[in-house]
Amino acid sequence: MLARIFSPARTAMQSGRAKTAGWVLEFEPSDARRQDPLMGWTQTGDTSSSQIKLSFDSKDEAVRYAESHGIAFQLFDPKPAKRILKAYADNFAFGRRTPWTH
Repeated sequence: MLARIFSPARTAMQSGRAKTAGWVLEFEPSDARRQDPLMGWTQTGDTSSSQIKLSFDSKDEAVRYAESHGIAFQLFDPKPAKRILKAYADNFAFGRRTPWTH
C-alpha cells in the first residue's frame, strides 16, 4: 500500500495559514471509485484510502512512522508561497503605469 506524506495547503476560504503547520500521512486508493447504480453516489471497497489520515507535527515524525511500519510512501514538500506586496497608496501613485479609473 502506497502512502502520501504532505503538508496540507490552506483552504480557499482561509486568508491565513491556520492548520498548515502539520504533516499528514494518507493512503492512496488501491482501486477506482465506482458509481452506485441506485443512488448515484460514488463508492469504494477500500476503507483505508478514504477514512484513514494520520496527522504529525513534523515531516520527520511522519517519515519515521512510515519507515517503522513498512509503509511505502511518497514525500511531497510544500511549494513556497509567492508574496506580492501591495499598498493601498499605490492606487494613487503619480508614476502609475495604468490609469486609475472607476
